[in-house]
Amino acid sequence: MIERVRAVLVTADDTMLVIRRTKPGIPEYWVLPGGGVEPSDESREAALHREIHEEIAGKADIIRLLHTLETDDERQLFYLARIATWSFDDRTGPEFSAEGRGEYALEEVPLTLEGLDGIDLKPEEIAHVLRGAVGAGSLGAEASL
Repeated sequence: MIERVRAVLVTADDTMLVIRRTKPGIPEYWVLPGGGVEPSDESREAALHREIHEEIAGKADIIRLLHTLETDDERQLFYLARIATWSFDDRTGPEFSAEGRGEYALEEVPLTLEGLDGIDLKPEEIAHVLRGAVGAGSLGAEASL
């Protein structure tokens, strides 16, 4: 089974970092930073730190596992984390130079229901989980810097 790790990266301004994906022929959508767990990763959290460094040249403070999404062949683990610094210009992940992968743009989205409703966050299940947590007021206080 393929394992992937992703992070809800909360900034000091109570925004969330997301990556807007633009591919020819399909509507744009947004994803959370992260990627595949590699055999050389010591843990899932180590994989997440590596991915955050590769994708946004950032260093996150992981708070906790927020949600797990499992299908027949893939498990995605979504973590809640704080982040203070990042640089999309200094990203190093191999996906950014691969042909035909489309465009990647890092954006800050308000961690509010309105902010979440303004983007097509994938997968839909994590968007639903985040809307519930934001609506209950549980994410902002837990992830405040």
